[in-house]
Amino acid sequence: MNRRIQDIYRPVDQRRRDFDEVERALSFDELKGQAGRCMNCGIPFCHGAGCPLGNVIPEINAAVAAGNWEAAWNILSSTSFFPEFTSRVCPALCEGSCTDGIDGEPVMVRQLEKAVVEAAFRNGFVKPPKPQSRSGKSVAVIGGGPAGLAAATALNLAGHTVTVYEKNAAPGGLLRYGIPDFKLSKKMIDRRIALMEEAGIRFECGTEVGRDISGGYLARRHDATVLTIGTPQARDLAVPGREASGIHFALEFLQGQNRVLGRECAALPVNAAGKRVVVIGGGDTGSDCVGTSVRQGAASILQIEIMPKPPETRSPSTPWPQWPYLLRTSSSHREGGERRWNLATKRFCVEGGRVAGLEAVTVEWEFSPLGRPLTFRELPDSAEFIPADLVLLAMGFTGVAAEGVAAELGLAVDARGRVQPAPERGIFAAGDSASGASLVVRAIADGKRVAQAVDAYLKGGAQ
Repeated sequence: MNRRIQDIYRPVDQRRRDFDEVERALSFDELKGQAGRCMNCGIPFCHGAGCPLGNVIPEINAAVAAGNWEAAWNILSSTSFFPEFTSRVCPALCEGSCTDGIDGEPVMVRQLEKAVVEAAFRNGFVKPPKPQSRSGKSVAVIGGGPAGLAAATALNLAGHTVTVYEKNAAPGGLLRYGIPDFKLSKKMIDRRIALMEEAGIRFECGTEVGRDISGGYLARRHDATVLTIGTPQARDLAVPGREASGIHFALEFLQGQNRVLGRECAALPVNAAGKRVVVIGGGDTGSDCVGTSVRQGAASILQIEIMPKPPETRSPSTPWPQWPYLLRTSSSHREGGERRWNLATKRFCVEGGRVAGLEAVTVEWEFSPLGRPLTFRELPDSAEFIPADLVLLAMGFTGVAAEGVAAELGLAVDARGRVQPAPERGIFAAGDSASGASLVVRAIADGKRVAQAVDAYLKGGAQ
């Protein structure tokens, strides 16, 4: 029986020298072998329990196994607006609930999806998502990230005239400015935006609501508004020495690199070249900082995490078909650097106004009977000094600020930084802005969901 393919990346020595996408193209024989594994499934939990978009994965894979790329694309695009994004940056929740993963290795659904997308573009199957008629209603979408792009696409298909207001120079949100090019080439975003524009969606970039235009302007010009600005507030680390130079939020570092590659600025605002880099935070954003630091030429890279090291295999605390809690090693981790767990930062050490390192202590975790970490305590006499010339804070996001765009629209923000929409006034919220920081695929799904509520509102129905 065909097994899951492990060598999906370009050679390390090659890819760590450029910002091209790290994954290699799989051959048709490799793809057919993976798709064939899917045909043994009885009940497709990947479709129901796994994918937030409801992609009909077994049918897509059956078409791939038969070599029918057009049929595969038609099925995929019936539920997914932007599979070129999710097939590159989604952690593949569907694979966590794949029946082949119960006692073996899940089918490579994400790579199959990517192959379908690129075959569809090569063969001209992808068409602009144009509506059959226009409703005469107008909608403003504030924010051009995945939730905003999904809401705009769905509302445009429903016949409404949509304008996306984006404060940056180009649409995409974190897809463009947060995720490195080696994971998602920005050509993929440009290709999709061109299709959306051809379908009639307008983009007004370099336009910030509350600074360049007012909430009143939007209310006069549009019949409804959808707020999709993500969670711009990064979680800080309030310990002594935080004010030193050389300590930056991860997105400041990642955005700088992306803006240079996108020719929006000439020089890197934060450069890891020749520096001892410490990344605080063990998630995907921290991993992206590792890969970017490698490519910029860091002298050394250490990623630290207060959480314990996850188990090598699925934890009993997340039985199938739940998304498994286990150790994940990214392509960036395979390129260089070191990872350590159970470390809490107590203070930054400063010399001449610049960070020179940090003091960390080891923590010990208490686990649930099923192995899930619950609480921790600091171990006495465990303090250590970790040298650093550049510290990157990658500890997640806290939500939307009460001031700014939310205040401009007259919207409340709860204690967790989630915008509270006002559908009675025709103002809606979608994605991370409304639900908190999550995945690109969930943002897209929520954009589609909220678009249905907006459509009902514009048609005078229930919300």
